[in-house]
Amino acid sequence: MMRFLQPSERLQSSEKTGRARDDREGGFTLVELLVVLAIIALIATLAAPQVLRYLGAARTNAAKAQIRNIESALELYYVDNAKYPTNEEGLNALVAQPAGETRWNGPYLKGSTGLKDPWGRPYSYEVKADASGVVIRSLGKDGKPDGTGEDQDVTN
Repeated sequence: MMRFLQPSERLQSSEKTGRARDDREGGFTLVELLVVLAIIALIATLAAPQVLRYLGAARTNAAKAQIRNIESALELYYVDNAKYPTNEEGLNALVAQPAGETRWNGPYLKGSTGLKDPWGRPYSYEVKADASGVVIRSLGKDGKPDGTGEDQDVTN
């Protein structure tokens, strides 16, 4: 017949062996945890530049796609109004009817979030001098003209 130890007897048993915990308990030592943390830190250090480069390229590609969408909306605006929005009206003419525009059939874009680049700055908009088209531009990550890499301007 099997005999179970009472709690007080278990305590006495562990005092005799000098062990403070039951053999069935498991756990990690501090050294093991530090080794695992060091490995994770090493992997993160090696992977971070690649991830950041990928995110930068993704934002640039998103800006290109948004500019194409804005161009499509501007073409619809042009079909309805026989002209592009003026420089003063800007891209807001795609989401809100400009004053005095009677043939406006918009909004041509949903919401005004499409009017900001992936870095949170508004796209610049300019009607070409001969009114043959428009120039839409994002100044890239740095918000300054020109640049390279992620700081490069994105335009139509």
